Amino acid sequence: MPAVRIVTALLAALLAAAPPGGAAAPYEVRLGLERVVLDAPPGFSDTTELSSPRLHELADTITAPSNRVLLFALTDTDYRRFTGGDAMDLRRYMLAVTPKGLERERVSPAQFATFVADSLRSLGPAANPPDLRKHLDTRPEGQAVLLAELRKEPTLVSVMQGSRLPPVETSTFFESPRRYLLATTTLLLLRGKALQLSVYTGFDSPEDLDWLRYITERWIDDLLRLNRRR
Repeated sequence: MPAVRIVTALLAALLAAAPPGGAAAPYEVRLGLERVVLDAPPGFSDTTELSSPRLHELADTITAPSNRVLLFALTDTDYRRFTGGDAMDLRRYMLAVTPKGLERERVSPAQFATFVADSLRSLGPAANPPDLRKHLDTRPEGQAVLLAELRKEPTLVSVMQGSRLPPVETSTFFESPRRYLLATTTLLLLRGKALQLSVYTGFDSPEDLDWLRYITERWIDDLLRLNRRR
């Protein structure tokens, strides 16, 4: 299985504001013989029904080729900008994928544990730094760093990563500010299927970190509720 990753070269361009809704109802995706219910959290709109080659290519680039994209969501504001032909901010977005190799299988707890181990093996131990920005400044530009383990359960593992992005040159007289990206990755066994949820945000203040933790937990809880068997 591929390691969880942050494609920093692409994301650097996105956070520089690349040039050129509303919330949809939950919907079902068939994975083998099972149906999984998906939805984006409040404030985000799924783009998969737009049939946009540009957005599909972007989603495919963010994740590994061995994954199938199930949901790629933009903020409602970026969704309206895109459909209106305007430039998007692309500061926050999210992605849900499933490994193609397990898509048609009913994944056992043992298989899921292997999937988690393979996905996270290259990240090493969590740094848990007291100051995220200072810690990221010590790392090579563009290198993803495992910052914290958010949840660890038999059927759910969630971690947070960060990366220092290349600066955008705005002037020959002033130094460009350093830019940072934070992301959570959640590996989830849902209705016998292995899913990977990823949430991305630019990091400018502690509020971005608080938002990232909140929206990740909210999305996990919403999907668990939607897929709860009655």
